[in-house]
Amino acid sequence: MNNNCVLYLLLFLSVGLIYSQRGQTGDKTFKNRFPEEKFNDISNSSLELVNEVDHDIIVVIRDQRKKFVRHVYIRNNDQYTFDKLPITRLYVQFKSKEFFFEDLERTTVNYGDRHKFNFFFDPSQDGNYFRITEEEFFKP
Repeated sequence: MNNNCVLYLLLFLSVGLIYSQRGQTGDKTFKNRFPEEKFNDISNSSLELVNEVDHDIIVVIRDQRKKFVRHVYIRNNDQYTFDKLPITRLYVQFKSKEFFFEDLERTTVNYGDRHKFNFFFDPSQDGNYFRITEEEFFKP
């Protein structure tokens, strides 16, 4: 009976450790690698990001000059909303597994706009994205 208790304790601890290795949606995983995030308190604009793929992603949004705006960690089958966005055209870049991508579309953000961006498949399988380097992803 004592061996069973030890076995259950080890199983419980290992599951807890594996779970704790993942970040939580909304984490600023690479805060130390990016400049300060940009907000516009009067724009009343937002971008909802929905991660429907089978793995976690890290998303970076950039302005029309490709300057960093914000980034976020999103767990699979979860969503996150960027509020108080600057009025600009947004570029969406993301880290999917070990690769980095940028969306070909540009999202124009005007006063009061509410946008939604779905990640619903492996981006390497479709022509809506192109691959970028790690240096491009972490560029300020």
